[in-house]
Amino acid sequence: MKDTDIKRLLYVHLLCIFSIILSIFIPSFFLENFSVLETHLTWLCICSVSVTAVNLVLYLVVKPNASSKRSSLSYKVTRFLKCCIYFLMSCFAFHVIFVLYGAPLIELALETFLLAVTLSTFTTVPCLCLLGPNFKAWLRVFSRNGVTSIWENSLQITTVSSFLGTWLGAFPIPLDWGRPWQNKYSVWLMVLTESARETINQMKDHGVTSEWRFF
Repeated sequence: MKDTDIKRLLYVHLLCIFSIILSIFIPSFFLENFSVLETHLTWLCICSVSVTAVNLVLYLVVKPNASSKRSSLSYKVTRFLKCCIYFLMSCFAFHVIFVLYGAPLIELALETFLLAVTLSTFTTVPCLCLLGPNFKAWLRVFSRNGVTSIWENSLQITTVSSFLGTWLGAFPIPLDWGRPWQNKYSVWLMVLTESARETINQMKDHGVTSEWRFF
């Protein structure tokens, strides 16, 4: 069972990474003058949407926390709306944190908010897909020795690594946005750092960490 879960988890992460790669190349066939550098805001939107969609589909297919109880339609709708609210709250919370760390409050607010959306995509969305809008379950998973499955262990590692990767991406170029070269490249540089971190982390997650945790 553990081997099966590891393989399924690996496929989920590889497909998410593949969706990021596709978001770089596919839009150029449909959008004129599309470029990760020149149209980085558009790319951030496409990347966030594609990763979110892939996560939703994969977790619905894999169903790592499948319940034997049948849920009513109203319960599912309520749960979905709560997930949307949690995601929006996460985006605004990250936006506020970035502003507190030095991003301007009004100028280039769109760039800052899209960075918050991207970070929420890599942290909040997987939590919602796996744990749902259950704050107690979130606290349990992110507390010490609170994980009960390989899926939760992977969620714990990838979420913490996403925060760390974003901070490391911002550390050499603080979020002041004031310099001309920062206005254009700071957001996508952080996201590229995050994507590279995500790729490396997933390989470590399945090659080393899962074995350390469960074997």
